[in-house]
Amino acid sequence: MNYSLFDLLTLVGSLGLFLYGMKMMSEALQKVAGSRMRKILSAMTSNRFLGVLTGFLVTTIIQSSSATTVMLVSFVNAGLMSLVESIGVIMGANIGTTVTGWIITLFGFKVKISAYALPMIGIGLPLIFSKNASRRSWGEFLVGFALLFLGLEYLKDSVPNIKENPEVLSFVQNYTNLGFGSTLIFLFIGTVLTIVIQSSSATMALTFVMCTQGWIPFHLAAAMVMGENIGTTITANLAAAVANVSAKRAARVHLLFNLLGVIWMLLIFKTFVGGIDYFMTQKFGASPNESVTAIPTALSIFHTSFNVINVLIFIWFVPLFQNAVVRLVPATENEDEEFRLKFITTGMLSTSELSVIQARKEIHWFGQLTQKMFEMVKKLAVTDKDVKFTKKFARIEKYEGISDNVEVEIANYLAQVNQGRLSDLGRKRVRAMFKVVNDLESIADSNYNLARTMVRMRNSNIKFSDEIMKKLELMFSLVDEAIVLMIHNLEDSSETVNLEKAKLLEMEINSYRNQLKVEHLDNIKNEVYTYEAGIIFNDLFSECEKIGDFIINVTEALAEVNPQ
Repeated sequence: MNYSLFDLLTLVGSLGLFLYGMKMMSEALQKVAGSRMRKILSAMTSNRFLGVLTGFLVTTIIQSSSATTVMLVSFVNAGLMSLVESIGVIMGANIGTTVTGWIITLFGFKVKISAYALPMIGIGLPLIFSKNASRRSWGEFLVGFALLFLGLEYLKDSVPNIKENPEVLSFVQNYTNLGFGSTLIFLFIGTVLTIVIQSSSATMALTFVMCTQGWIPFHLAAAMVMGENIGTTITANLAAAVANVSAKRAARVHLLFNLLGVIWMLLIFKTFVGGIDYFMTQKFGASPNESVTAIPTALSIFHTSFNVINVLIFIWFVPLFQNAVVRLVPATENEDEEFRLKFITTGMLSTSELSVIQARKEIHWFGQLTQKMFEMVKKLAVTDKDVKFTKKFARIEKYEGISDNVEVEIANYLAQVNQGRLSDLGRKRVRAMFKVVNDLESIADSNYNLARTMVRMRNSNIKFSDEIMKKLELMFSLVDEAIVLMIHNLEDSSETVNLEKAKLLEMEINSYRNQLKVEHLDNIKNEVYTYEAGIIFNDLFSECEKIGDFIINVTEALAEVNPQ
């Protein structure tokens, strides 16, 4: 056999160039969008039909439904979009990936792509060295686009010539005459190839080359295309393996949607392929079963019609898809009881600016975690039964451990983000986030200190009068109000920070602490409670005031980068 290791490496290198071009294009587009990505997504996914259009456009541009769905999983995981919004985009991505076939059909095998690719690199390369970040990203986009086409060109040339290597054809032919069995075998081959290559577009290009070289007939190429639809879902599911529940569900929607599409197509496969053969014969006077030149067009028609019909059928069942994946991937009751970040578990997003948004979402969740702790502390203060008290305290203790770990993980992530390309505002935001994370962990520590003081109070069998308890509850309610405002200010969608109201609340907490201190000294003097009980009461309201200090620190840090 004349096909050497060098030829095999040339084939793999061609595929690598094709994939690298796609990756470069995808990342460049995300950089161009930058922090505007979230607004663009929310505007373009406001309903399922717009979502389909978004998925189609994004995948058409970056030429990889795998890349689109992996981005979606990242966005859902980062809380940038909801599960429902992602379903329409996933459907549109399946149509967008069919454009690859049309590009290859119309240009790939008819013109010398390198004639256009090299001038594009000539335009893009100087832009890459520009000091302007936007121009640099556009340069990367142009170079990536050119490399994608060059990879396709080399891919076509590096596939072994069937005339010189008849044994390759005889190997494939062993599986081409098994009727419906052959369809299933090539469906499986298409799936495995896409899983290995991690791109349905790249496998599609390989399928076209295999057809034009005469390796396989049209109907088996169509079966491979269906396999690619299943294989492309694996990438997103792998990305979602370490993500949160919503991201896992988005990945499962992609798998479910594509699997159901393949199942119904298998039921009418012979008729459908026959219909395309008839259409090609009538319209172009060439059957894909007889003319190799007709196969690319026929395959593109099959791929597009299959995915478009899929979307037209299933777009009406988006709520059913949502309900199905919610059942397939249930959320555990105590998901937040284990130490794990909610939004940045899949690692860095493609650009540092997007990662800043992702980190802020995580910090917002961290704030909510401290709020939950304070709610538990308030409940602990009025819990009578020993068993319930012990359980509640153990839960607070567990949350304190979680908050320590969350602080470290978010800080490590921010350190990574800080090493990337960031705007001046982005760098200021990261610095502010470091401060915020530290103060949120301090709030968690103070919550734990309050709970420990209550344990001391219980062990000493100290009980406060209703009047003292009402004063404690008033302090708790003031702190609670300040925490609620802090959580609102932490929301990534909040463009402004309400600093004035936060300062007023902090002054109220300080003022009430001072009032209680004076009363506390009078109470000890007048023997309203024992000295030991007085120390515990003083510790409780003083710790609440400390929480107020940490809360205002968080708001002030946010106000520096989000002015009113």
